[in-house]
Amino acid sequence: MLLAGAALTATTSTVASAASGPTTLPTSQFTLTSDYHQYDTLDSALVSKLGTASVDTVMKNANHTRTGITDSLGIAGYQTGFKFDSGDNSDCTNYPQGITTSRDAVGTANSGNYDGHQLIAVSWYTKAGCDGAQSRSRITLVDWDATWPNTYRKILLVEPTGTATTPNFKDIPIHAGGVSWYGDYLYVADTGHGMRVFNMKKILKTDTSGSSSAIGRQSDGTYHAHNYAYVLPQVGTITSHTTSGTSVVWSTISLDRVSSSIVMTEYTCASCTNYPQRAPRALRFPFASGATTFAATTTASEALQLPWYNLNGVGSHNGRWWFNSSGAKKLYYWTPSTGSHTYSWVGGGESLSYWEDASGPDLLWSLQEPSGHRNVFAVTQSTYGP
Repeated sequence: MLLAGAALTATTSTVASAASGPTTLPTSQFTLTSDYHQYDTLDSALVSKLGTASVDTVMKNANHTRTGITDSLGIAGYQTGFKFDSGDNSDCTNYPQGITTSRDAVGTANSGNYDGHQLIAVSWYTKAGCDGAQSRSRITLVDWDATWPNTYRKILLVEPTGTATTPNFKDIPIHAGGVSWYGDYLYVADTGHGMRVFNMKKILKTDTSGSSSAIGRQSDGTYHAHNYAYVLPQVGTITSHTTSGTSVVWSTISLDRVSSSIVMTEYTCASCTNYPQRAPRALRFPFASGATTFAATTTASEALQLPWYNLNGVGSHNGRWWFNSSGAKKLYYWTPSTGSHTYSWVGGGESLSYWEDASGPDLLWSLQEPSGHRNVFAVTQSTYGP
């Protein structure tokens, strides 16, 4: 979410116990149903027509260069980070939202490399013009390893359509407010519905010639994607259900590798017109035992009512929770045993991702959305918790 007038840096972090913390809700009220085979026939046909590109191939053909951050953003525990190139940093039609990494995907083994690369993945949504409606979404894969150049590549997210004999695809016009990478699967938040699922082994190659408005199969049999060289087709859907009487808003998500679960939270406000005016909730949904997929039906294993608003980011690891409020420029930390603590944070902050490190301090990665200040950065997680 982009908040007009959001401050772009924060003062030095301070700690204060919050007046109140989360309270528990009945977990039985919140369930998911999963379908990982929704597009099997169409995906197979698209693979046959277009062929796939590995993540390694995509990154060897990366065509954008990231740059360094020149200051610590005014927050405690700052460790490292980067900025997108000048075009992406100031683009008024594309907005970064979610963040995940190859450490989510594979853990700390082999330095967190997926297909030979240590990666940061950021989800974006695109508007039809600077003030237009959401028109499509994408991810950006960024190499984060001295072994490789400081480059990144954009991949368009698409939904398969058509038939087995004439497969096609179309844009996915969602906010993509959160993203989690687990094994080969990429989970992208779909605000009013749950999550869309993609398989990182099924990146497709497309034709980059022609009009930038062209999407899907063309009359000459070629496949175009707004001049993107690669598209990632949806493979399935995770649908959210509740008996609470209030629909769940999937504003952002994050992976907790320790408990093998995805956590989510809602962007709500105390007084506004464009978002729900109520206290937000945070939910945890466990993956099937020993798998990177959800069971056919999954009940939440944890459900919380939160006392904070304007939440763009959530993270959890080993029983600890973090919540980022872009409106308040605060990062909230909570566990049932220690209670809640509040820290100064950046303005325009978005999603969170926990970065496990076997040889160094664990990190929290995050990013800023406002045009001109799209910093992607990491802080030591121990700075934000007692």
